[in-house]
Amino acid sequence: MEAEPTTEAANPASADLDRLDTLELVRLINREDASIAAAVASEAEAIAVAIDRIVVRLATGGRLFYVGAGTSGRLGVLDASEIPPTFSADPRQVVGLIAGGDGALRNAVEGAEDSREAGAADLARSGFSAGDVLVGIAASGSTPYVIGAMGYARDAGATTIGLSCNRPAAIADLVDIMIAPVVGPEVLAGSTRMKAGTATKMVLNMLSTGAMVRLGKTYGNLMVDLKASNRKLERRSLRLLMALTDLDRETAQAALDDCGGELKTAVVATRLGIGPGPARERLLAANGRLREALGE
Repeated sequence: MEAEPTTEAANPASADLDRLDTLELVRLINREDASIAAAVASEAEAIAVAIDRIVVRLATGGRLFYVGAGTSGRLGVLDASEIPPTFSADPRQVVGLIAGGDGALRNAVEGAEDSREAGAADLARSGFSAGDVLVGIAASGSTPYVIGAMGYARDAGATTIGLSCNRPAAIADLVDIMIAPVVGPEVLAGSTRMKAGTATKMVLNMLSTGAMVRLGKTYGNLMVDLKASNRKLERRSLRLLMALTDLDRETAQAALDDCGGELKTAVVATRLGIGPGPARERLLAANGRLREALGE
């Protein structure tokens, strides 16, 4: 008989959940959540290895795919959607797939996660190839949709990474790297949108942000490769240029305008006293790495 996943077990700490007053309930959830960071920390080495493998693939033209069902799928799509505005990345570079398609982002598509064939088919339709990397996200570690996609990716010769909140997990047999922050039973038994979801979000933050940092998308801890697609990001670009060049607001805005709103181009042009064209050439030669383009 197959062992019950930890994520499905009843939590003895919350056995009287429906008898608690509201403040007691909040404090209980908070106490349980306090253990999540330690569970993720225990997987630091595996996460670091995964980041390095992702960087290799992205640096050679490959793509990063997330695949999952329910909360796991939504978190993957969320992380993928944040990469283009944060790092000026091509929207096709990081892709999130969810069982049931985009409609499942808002409404549960019952049974969608139960088909291995659908997972493989969705990945095939996306043009997934050996040069890509797949992160299969399954809180239980046994979601058929994810297992189908992982099998397809493995057969294609691609890098495969598993992310589960259970150990052992069925997907571990299909991956090159396994990340398993075991957070224990949920306050509400089986509701993996809670601790498991939080742990998953933390790991995905590390994977994508870590990869982008290693690819030179930041300068120190500054988001210099952002795409100023709204007023908030336009203001952030202006503040960053002022901080990195000591220009006053008016002069910094003029420099950004002269560089087509490209923050890194404006920084290189201002710091080195060159025009936008030569600044872009230096950045191109440095593979977009601002520190290298500045000769640091």
